[in-house]
Amino acid sequence: MPAACGLVLHCNKLVFDFTWFHQEQNMPELSRQRPGTMRLLNATQYRLPPAGWVSILHRLSGGLMFVLLPLVIWLFDMSLTSEISFGVFSSAFVAGIGFVPAWLLKIVVLALIWAYLFHFVAGVRHLWMDMTHSVSYQQGRISAWITLVSTAVLTLILGARLFGAF
Repeated sequence: MPAACGLVLHCNKLVFDFTWFHQEQNMPELSRQRPGTMRLLNATQYRLPPAGWVSILHRLSGGLMFVLLPLVIWLFDMSLTSEISFGVFSSAFVAGIGFVPAWLLKIVVLALIWAYLFHFVAGVRHLWMDMTHSVSYQQGRISAWITLVSTAVLTLILGARLFGAF
């Protein structure tokens, strides 16, 4: 049999020859090269669309909430146990806790606020797209910008309240 069929008789055995499959005569050189796997450090080299940033930040916000879960549980416990523990909770944002200054605690809580808001808004965006089957490029781009802007505005408002602007 000819080699173009993919079968070759070799040492009285029938074996498959896939060399014809790999001959890419009409393909340009650039399309044959695979870019490899994308690593987080290489993410800045790619120009992602807004939906790509929302996807990456959605994962990041979920991970941040998971990592900060012990702090959330501690803050919740301190705010509800007694009046004395609520006083400790309140003073932590004014004077700090032990060696942790108050401004650092506020920044960590602000990061937690951003993570919760972003994860919630991006999750609602995802559910909305699933329920309405809105998967066009333009609708995905608009909803991604709405997610990014609304989360930034809400985080700025709550951050201003956290840092005592009003």
